[in-house]
Amino acid sequence: MSAITVRYFASLREALGEQETLPWQQGQTLGQLRDALLARGEPHASALARTRAVRCALNQQLAKESATIPAGAEVAFFPPVTGG
Repeated sequence: MSAITVRYFASLREALGEQETLPWQQGQTLGQLRDALLARGEPHASALARTRAVRCALNQQLAKESATIPAGAEVAFFPPVTGG
């Protein structure tokens, strides 16, 4: 069975840790992955709540939640970033 690596950054890392490895499900989107993580309960439910602005990346490229996750992918969740 294949797996994906899920990494967390900034405040999400503080709440959830640096990363975790999860089983990969063919056809799963980033949005479905986020929903599955939310269903785990605390602390995922608070950190990744739909009321919070959370960005996603797939293999180090910003991606929409509709993007399909390939086997062996690296997924990242992080709060919006502003800079100058």
